[in-house]
Amino acid sequence: MKASVSKMYGTPDVFKIEEVTKPVPKHNEVLVRVYAATVTGSDIMMRIGKPYVGRLYLGLSKPKTTILGFDFAGEIVETGKDVTSFKVGDKVFGGTTALGCYAEYTCVNVDDVITTIPENINYQTAAPVSGSAITVMNFLKGLAKIKAGDKLLINGASGSLGTYAVQIAKYFGAEVTGVCSTTNMKMVKELGADFVIDYTNEDFTKNGKQYDIIFDTVGKINFSSCKKSLTENGIYLSSVISMPLLLQMMKTSLFGKKKVKSSSTGMLPAKERLNYFLELKELLETGTIKTVIDTSYPLSQMGDAHKYVEKGHKKGNIIINLSTRQKLY
Repeated sequence: MKASVSKMYGTPDVFKIEEVTKPVPKHNEVLVRVYAATVTGSDIMMRIGKPYVGRLYLGLSKPKTTILGFDFAGEIVETGKDVTSFKVGDKVFGGTTALGCYAEYTCVNVDDVITTIPENINYQTAAPVSGSAITVMNFLKGLAKIKAGDKLLINGASGSLGTYAVQIAKYFGAEVTGVCSTTNMKMVKELGADFVIDYTNEDFTKNGKQYDIIFDTVGKINFSSCKKSLTENGIYLSSVISMPLLLQMMKTSLFGKKKVKSSSTGMLPAKERLNYFLELKELLETGTIKTVIDTSYPLSQMGDAHKYVEKGHKKGNIIINLSTRQKLY
């Protein structure tokens, strides 16, 4: 099978297409023919091996796993002998901490985050949900305990996390303010945002308005700069973990009413992530949320896909398309 392989940390040029041995599913695994995968900020961090603490998991000097990719959507072509919850021919999507989705086939443990794709959803639309949308659920529902009537500001509302965050927050009944560039304002409004701020023309930290939750999906602001924009018991969320952020989390956990929170969603127990995933599946099926796709790349252009994500201007999600089919259903 063909796979996009990276044998060292570095620039997007580390990716090479190679012919590798198709994996064989273990007793509790399924072999999935991958039709769509994704490129996210987390994939970028794994490719470059930063922050360095991540190398304790990935490999100190070079990656232990040479085929990256968390998220997948595809079709089961083989099952392990102990698998009873899935069968050959099932169309499935999900995410695996074992990685390996930048390839034509990958093995997934049936106790990981995996479920069948709703009939009305295609592979490309399904692939990003197990990464970006679960992260949003973890932050808004898990960390912030979002509820109806909360005032939420989303910084980076047009990105992969932001587009899901707008829709999921509205599902929970929050009043949503999205922050994005001029060209993305219309899209963010159409996703359901009550208010949209163009960051090129207005600094939300200086407009005098306050929010119960500020969700920085892109790591471009900090708690200190927007502390005054939080209500008395407000929560600042950041999806980008750094040492200054960790110190602020520790400090606010001990002092003051305003809190700083973050989480490494991929490190949550699989069962917890799966519970979020199954809830999201229902929202997809009913049309309550949708996946916004910027563009897609073939497997052979993995490096170009990573370069595009690194520019920081994508609208929604970037898809790696491994299907030769006309219709991805």
